[in-house]
Amino acid sequence: MRLKPVLSTVLFVTLSATLLPAQPPAGGPPQPGSGMDRSRGGWGGGEGMRGGLRIGPPGIWWHNADLIQKLALTPDQQKKMDDILQQSKLQLIDLRANVEKQEVLMEPMLAANPPDTNKILAQIDQAAQARAELEKANAKMLLGIRNVLTPDQWTKLQAEQREHRRMRGGSNGPGGQSAPPPPGGPGGGEGME
Repeated sequence: MRLKPVLSTVLFVTLSATLLPAQPPAGGPPQPGSGMDRSRGGWGGGEGMRGGLRIGPPGIWWHNADLIQKLALTPDQQKKMDDILQQSKLQLIDLRANVEKQEVLMEPMLAANPPDTNKILAQIDQAAQARAELEKANAKMLLGIRNVLTPDQWTKLQAEQREHRRMRGGSNGPGGQSAPPPPGGPGGGEGME
């Protein structure tokens, strides 16, 4: 029967994913214990988070005194970024909870003997849709924060990120190459509404 290997693969991938600890999307609101000094901002932890759209160091980097000076961030820009983050937090919390809910709903389906392949595949679609909605909302928040920066500030922030990775000996891409910056600059997030 050809369905058995496919079902086995789906079950393995799904079970593997549910056993991994949940991680917030890259660049999302800082999590407790992330290693970031909330009082000063900072590069923070999060190096182990999966890749994705990132506009700056993890956490609330626009409160880092060094970056404020290097980028010449104004208090108004910092307030705008804080407001964008605050407005997005509740939505991101709800979307993360929905991802977890969809994964939990799948657990008894996977444990059933025999498993109902059609129900499992439909639930996988639900979980994938929930995850896509979370990623889209996170990207929208990050682009909103990025759009507060001037083109010069964006260029300086990218240079700071490259320097930080070089100093740590890290890389984001295959073969030790840094990943290219996300497409578009400040103002490039138009039409994301």
